[in-house]
Amino acid sequence: MFEILFLGTSASAPSAHRGLSSQIVSHNEYRFLVDCGEGTQRQILQSGKGFKRLTRALITHGHLDHILGLGGLLSTFMRWEAIEEFEIYASRGTLERIRILLHDVVLRGKKTPMPLRLIETKPGVIFDAEDFTVTAFPVTHRGADSLGYVFEEKSRRPFLAEKADALGVPFGPERKALVSGEAVTLPDGRRITPDEVLGDLEKGAKLVVVGDTGRTDNLLEVCRDADALVIESTYLDEEAGMAGQFSHLTAKMGAELAKKAGLRNLFSRIYRGATAAGMRWLRRRRFFKIRRWRAISIIL
Repeated sequence: MFEILFLGTSASAPSAHRGLSSQIVSHNEYRFLVDCGEGTQRQILQSGKGFKRLTRALITHGHLDHILGLGGLLSTFMRWEAIEEFEIYASRGTLERIRILLHDVVLRGKKTPMPLRLIETKPGVIFDAEDFTVTAFPVTHRGADSLGYVFEEKSRRPFLAEKADALGVPFGPERKALVSGEAVTLPDGRRITPDEVLGDLEKGAKLVVVGDTGRTDNLLEVCRDADALVIESTYLDEEAGMAGQFSHLTAKMGAELAKKAGLRNLFSRIYRGATAAGMRWLRRRRFFKIRRWRAISIIL
């Protein structure tokens, strides 16, 4: 199960009600900060989540509204917060800008109390845990090195407790072994195989985070049948010319992508001046407007 905590959903500049781009994606003990716009650490504190285990940041691209918060966050880690390490995943061009911000502006020759790793990220699997993966994919936004991220649970066979009970499988290591795909021998000599207590293979949850983009046609396959997509929609349809000029989406483009990809949920940001007609279009396509400045959690 993934949890998305929206810390900021504003575009380019903060508003009175919303911070700049940032989310926390959590899965069990793992927490990933996706983008870190200005004011992110204050939003983390407002959310009540704190900084514990926030050791990995995934950056979609190097524009300032997506990276400026890293400077303040690192400064806080150096002075007040004890974390084991801090890893920042981003493309080469984005990492170079982050390196200047952190090493030349914040650190200025000082050493961090924890390992700080800037990890050059290319399309493909970048994180592989026991039960889920994180995969980077290319996104078209001003510049050639923007990335999006797919969080996907690995397929699994559910443990059927009622069948295990009927077979007399005791609680403890025997059940754990069966879940892991190993056969066990019971005290009475009977051999129980995983097929006897495991259900059919089930697809895990899939969350796609795109960030800013000017195109959707190249995102269709990576978004297909996702449980949720987080993507921008900075402009309304009547401003399509401006959206194209700055390589951003309109709300209609985001909604059409959701429909074509068979998405279950679409979360996007649009400014508060959206027209009633525009909002009706979005609601028909299960499009959710995130407009309050407070952190919002979505659990899949």
